[in-house]
Amino acid sequence: MNHSEWKTRRTRKLLGETVEESAAYVEAGYAFALGQAVFDRRTALGLSQTEVARRAGMTQPQISTIEGGDSVPTLPLLTRLANALDASLTIDLDADSSTFVFTPHIGPHDGPTTPPPARDSDASGRSVA
Repeated sequence: MNHSEWKTRRTRKLLGETVEESAAYVEAGYAFALGQAVFDRRTALGLSQTEVARRAGMTQPQISTIEGGDSVPTLPLLTRLANALDASLTIDLDADSSTFVFTPHIGPHDGPTTPPPARDSDASGRSVA
């Protein structure tokens, strides 16, 4: 397919016409969407690629490859990646679209970073000044 055909395919799709996409094209879209989700979650946490790689037992270039959409990880690797990003991963694959969403885990570490001040209490449990 040359460049002018690509424009035609894009234009046809924008016009609402049915455009068949190769399996490789669809897979590349999945890889890109996953990479964007990993990047978004990592940056939301303020983590470097190196830190995510360390947490997931991977290398920084592997994280870069995933974020760049150049790789489709295996399910075990996706599990390690979700754990490294302290989230669960929801994947929705449809004929026309794909969605990858990292949902942060809810836990005691999500509350206030400073505990409330301790209060003295008497034997009955009432606070005393």
